[in-house]
Amino acid sequence: MTFSTHTRRACLALAGLSLVAGHVWAQSATSAPRVKFATSAGDFVVEVYPDKAPKTVENFLQYVQDKHYDGTVFHRVINNFMVQGGGYDASFAEKKTRAPVPHEGREALAKGGDKNIVGTLAMARTNDPNSASSQFFINVKDNDFLNPTLIPPGDPVPKFEYQGRVYENTPRAQLVNAPQLFGYTVFGKVVSGMDVVNKIKATPTGAGGPFPGDVPKTAIVIHSATLLK
Repeated sequence: MTFSTHTRRACLALAGLSLVAGHVWAQSATSAPRVKFATSAGDFVVEVYPDKAPKTVENFLQYVQDKHYDGTVFHRVINNFMVQGGGYDASFAEKKTRAPVPHEGREALAKGGDKNIVGTLAMARTNDPNSASSQFFINVKDNDFLNPTLIPPGDPVPKFEYQGRVYENTPRAQLVNAPQLFGYTVFGKVVSGMDVVNKIKATPTGAGGPFPGDVPKTAIVIHSATLLK
């Protein structure tokens, strides 16, 4: 599944791997960093997991520290799917981003991270799995088709099942590098204010700026994103 051209392109991209405020975000989930989003629809708080997706979290927190998200909007809202933001201001001008971050979806899932279920926070991206930068989305339903696919051990992989089809003795590289198997990296979840996210998902949408649809008719602006701990 691709998110695309401008937005789907924006669905996504991330980058730069500088340390946030001098901290190395490698703590356990018990001390997971939290970020408060103050929006025109209300406030919500997300918790992110550097122990599951360290580069993704580091990059996200750097954008928070840089105030990149302040003044941006949720430009793609689809009820019964997800709400996406972090890339455009209220005039639909795309904000400049750093270089993208490597895809960490499989690694996060293998470490016990969440799948793309209701309330989870994931990185948006283009068709290129390694293109995520500042844009993120919040799942408002369980979106199994967005989950990364874990590759069984072996080279060649003795047996691999995907979408009802069985593949035998497949070269490992062929599976590891297959774009459709990467999915989307989940790196956090909403821990308070899910009622606000549900309010956002239900907002009327239509065309807006360069987008033919799924844009809130009344702009939902992120006034600020603040690191709480």
